[in-house]
Amino acid sequence: MIKRKPTRIELKLDDLDEFEAVKKEVEERRKQRNAELLGLGTQGEGAAAATNGDTSPPPSAKTKADRINERIGYDPTPVPDATARVGTLPSPPPPPATGQPPPR
Repeated sequence: MIKRKPTRIELKLDDLDEFEAVKKEVEERRKQRNAELLGLGTQGEGAAAATNGDTSPPPSAKTKADRINERIGYDPTPVPDATARVGTLPSPPPPPATGQPPPR
């Protein structure tokens, strides 16, 4: 296998400007998505700043554990014990009345 010398990578001012522009776009999309997840919609930054002071979550908000459980498909509700169901088995049918032949 032929080895070659490392290629020189040059960082230009245009590259830095492009990186900053992309970084700002990503941050704006992240802020917008977070605002939508919190139920604020696209009301702007003033509304987001006003609601950030309120530390209580909205009543429909799920906890972090609930979101994780939903994402991985875990349902933490307890399953009834097998021993608890023993008394609830259906009873056998009553015996046939005398004088009638048994059913086939």
